Amino acid sequence: MAGVRPLLAVDAPSLYFRAFHGIPEKAARTEAGEPVNAIRGFLDMLAQLIRTRRPDRLVCALDADWRPAWRVELVPSYKQHRVAHGDVEEVPASLEKQVPVLLEVLAAIGIPAFGVPGFEADDVLGTLAATQPAPVEVVSGDRDLFQLVDDARGTRLLYCGRGVAKLEDADEALVMAKYGVEARWYADFAAMRGDPSDGLPGVPGVGEKTAARLIERYGGVERIVAALDDPDAGFAPGVRTKLDASRDYLARALPVCKVALDVPLPDFDPELPRAPKDADALLALAERWNLAGSARRLVDALAM
Repeated sequence: MAGVRPLLAVDAPSLYFRAFHGIPEKAARTEAGEPVNAIRGFLDMLAQLIRTRRPDRLVCALDADWRPAWRVELVPSYKQHRVAHGDVEEVPASLEKQVPVLLEVLAAIGIPAFGVPGFEADDVLGTLAATQPAPVEVVSGDRDLFQLVDDARGTRLLYCGRGVAKLEDADEALVMAKYGVEARWYADFAAMRGDPSDGLPGVPGVGEKTAARLIERYGGVERIVAALDDPDAGFAPGVRTKLDASRDYLARALPVCKVALDVPLPDFDPELPRAPKDADALLALAERWNLAGSARRLVDALAM
């Protein structure tokens, strides 16, 4: 893949939440006092990614459904702690107001940003990685997306858990060094270990190290569960008991943890624009929302 320019597949909610919490509201406001910290931060992150990764294609994935019913049906606790009311995600009001403006700015520039009903941004990113010409670089602070890393396919995760300035450029070797499992087994690892941030309980008494050892010895969850029926499989008695009691949970949790790779994507043009698609609209948005500096940095990065 040397010399081939990548598709940047950006987890937009991951980045705009990070921008919102990383930049104080008082530091980024309009003249009327409206906060624009998430928008400014997101645009600056995008500009930095374009300057440093030099993509020729770029797509932003959105959460059309942040907590899909099919995942909740399998694991009712999935993201339950993040529900504000009904099935609405708990999002700060000042961030919620900024997202539509951000999408207007991206549209004026000509960067596609979309979600797919019934699916999360992760699933859109997974499908982009599976269907678009390589190389694909997925940008997110979501650990679940380590499962997409595939050296043969040319898919990397640019993990921004510590910010875009400190990206972890993850290939299969990094995933193995970080978690002790191959990237293709990361969803299985997460199902067993659990993830409080997603409301996934995991197998009681099975943490990261035990999950990694089990995967190293037997393979993924399905192989581990199949081995439980073999008296000579070599499980420690306590671990066998814990896994046996969690068969039903594992059968339901694994598809919840796996990112969809076959989401019906809308028509889109991923080619990175070299100039704004609608310069007048971008100028009007920049003036109305006090975004001139961030918009200029992004436009300059596109023109490089």
